Amino acid sequence: MTTSAVGVAVLDDIDARPGSTTSLLRTLIGVHLRPLGGVISSAALVRLAGDLGIPPARARTAITRLKQRGLLLSTSGGYAIDPAALPMLRRGDRRIFDVRTMSEDDGWMLVSATVPESRRDLRHQLRRRLLYLGAGSVAPSLWILPGHLFDEAHELLHEIGAREYATLFLATDPQPSRPLPEAVADWWDLVALRAEHDRFLASVDALDLTRPFAAHLGLIDSWRVLPYIDPGLPTALLPADWPGARSVETFQRLHAELAARAADHVRAVAADDRPATPPAR
Repeated sequence: MTTSAVGVAVLDDIDARPGSTTSLLRTLIGVHLRPLGGVISSAALVRLAGDLGIPPARARTAITRLKQRGLLLSTSGGYAIDPAALPMLRRGDRRIFDVRTMSEDDGWMLVSATVPESRRDLRHQLRRRLLYLGAGSVAPSLWILPGHLFDEAHELLHEIGAREYATLFLATDPQPSRPLPEAVADWWDLVALRAEHDRFLASVDALDLTRPFAAHLGLIDSWRVLPYIDPGLPTALLPADWPGARSVETFQRLHAELAARAADHVRAVAADDRPATPPAR
């Protein structure tokens, strides 16, 4: 996991449960603070949390937690994004807003990783992070991903210190002992993935689109984990009624409809009480 200069683990997209107070504030910070120059006043952040239905006391507790996890720094009168969190936020931008779907002609990659018994902690972390990269499990210590995730897999292995235990392969035509769609259904937990898509689509139905800021934050917060765990497999390898394309279309349509009005609201609130610029680090 990403770590700051002082060794604090930075809260990643996969570490906060969508819909929780911490998750909503983490999403608010990730989406809106960078366009504001990375800083916001305490009063403005708490007020925006209130617009999401979060009481002030609970908001302040969550803000403290986000500071402890390396996402925020205290400034004179407000908060700033910790520079150590920026790579994680940029990675989230790519996965959340630039959704890629694998075509039948795209290649695959395999990750073979044998971590020593003495590094059980790393073995657990590697498995967890590969799952949240969208990897399927072919066999113990052997993972498969769409080829377009090669750079992210390579970055992940270096980030957690597992590169020395892993060998990466590129492939064009996997040949399992049974039809490839059947193998895919074993390599990935399609039942769990479908449940996540159904959860997201149900959450969209509950959004109040007359409140664009809250609706937009709720949309992104509900969506943000899906692009990590769903690798965007080719349609031919998925069940005929797979909801993935509908989820992507729904997210992209509502994001385009709500984003500008949500940003206008944040700018207006932030302009009421600008914090001092944080000192250089």
